[in-house]
Amino acid sequence: MRAQRPFLILWTLAVSATVAAFVLHLALRGKNVQLGYELGRARGEQAQLREVKRVLELEAASYETPQRVEVVARTLLGMQAPEAERIIPVTGMAVGPERTAPAPTSTGNKAAPSGARAER
Repeated sequence: MRAQRPFLILWTLAVSATVAAFVLHLALRGKNVQLGYELGRARGEQAQLREVKRVLELEAASYETPQRVEVVARTLLGMQAPEAERIIPVTGMAVGPERTAPAPTSTGNKAAPSGARAER
């Protein structure tokens, strides 16, 4: 009977370790499946957010057109085109890269600084 005692202890220990390993395997497998579902939901949400971003970018681009700005100004803001006598034309302004405006000086001298191109 004494010879069977070490065998019984080792056998019980081996069965217990096997059961513990199996339980650990099941727990990890369950966690893996749960994370897989969460990953699937996150990827679905990511795809949905990308679509929302694409739609919003298109909408933002439509707001940048002059026609859309005018519609928003007239309808939402109640703006109207100014009357002809309220329009003041701006003249003498430099337009384009070939013309530069003279830099203001503190002494009131209207001469262009050295190196500046003269206006035509």
